[in-house]
Amino acid sequence: MNRTDALALEGFDTLPDAANVRLPVVASLLGISPSTVRRWSKAGVLPKPSRVCNVTFWNVGALRAHIAAIKERGNGDRPQHAD
Repeated sequence: MNRTDALALEGFDTLPDAANVRLPVVASLLGISPSTVRRWSKAGVLPKPSRVCNVTFWNVGALRAHIAAIKERGNGDRPQHAD
């Protein structure tokens, strides 16, 4: 993880909802592997990422809403999905 990603992860709670974070931040935040982030995003379990100039990123507000929904359902940290 580069320094920018480390700072984004460290300050995730203070980032505005309009901010964006990269794959290493999402994986670390959820405690899953980068390949699982990609697979869950493709399956619709996680919010879809955006891509600009070959950089893939996730919206902080969408991630927060997703995390809140998981907590509200009481599923621990893992979403329910079918692979």
